[in-house]
Amino acid sequence: MLKGKTAVVTGGSRGLGAAIAYRLASMGADLAVVCRSGPEAAEQVCAGCREKYGVSAKAYQCDVADFEAVKKLAALIKADFGTVHILVNNAGITRDGLVLTMKEEDFDRVMEVNLKGAFNMIRHMSGMFLRNREGCIINISSVTGLMGNAGQCNYAAAKAGLIGLTKSVAREFASRGIRCNAVAPGFIATDMTKGQEENPLVGSIPLGRMGEASDVADAVAYLATAGYVTGEVLRVDGGIGM
Repeated sequence: MLKGKTAVVTGGSRGLGAAIAYRLASMGADLAVVCRSGPEAAEQVCAGCREKYGVSAKAYQCDVADFEAVKKLAALIKADFGTVHILVNNAGITRDGLVLTMKEEDFDRVMEVNLKGAFNMIRHMSGMFLRNREGCIINISSVTGLMGNAGQCNYAAAKAGLIGLTKSVAREFASRGIRCNAVAPGFIATDMTKGQEENPLVGSIPLGRMGEASDVADAVAYLATAGYVTGEVLRVDGGIGM
């Protein structure tokens, strides 16, 4: 289904990113897996994709919040793969705290990685999409960006901003055959949500459980192939955001 396509997945060394990488590889896509730290884990994901699905896969280390570093990353990926067809902006961090006590650097860093990082990737990868006159950008937002969440003003603001970025990019690029959508996961069982099992909000999920990384990967797989869908925010949250 995606054979002959190249996909870039940021934050791809573990959790949602790894699940997304494996899912796209299962559809035949070659992979550039980007991580800020833990390059060994990213290489393990690539090795797994190569061995299981026979695709080409390579790991790259880059801080997506760094505009110039991402520019160099885009050039490296172009040199290695020739072009890119799919970009999944999954890289994200949390630095939780109440507004009254949150440190400025914690607010800034979350915005830099979760929101500006996606902008940087789109900014430097879009030239390849424009030359191809096709492309698919999928931003991993969060239901927190739609609902807000106490103790996560930085994370919620960044993820809400990502939705605005998604819709603006979708409008700018639609005439060039480039689609841009977002996935808004709810409580998904990953390292980032470890310890959240007892959170009262989990008990209010209509489907009665946390989601799995594979649920988000399935949503990304759909958007990667949904040729008439753009500017959409697909919630994968068990119904908590309805």
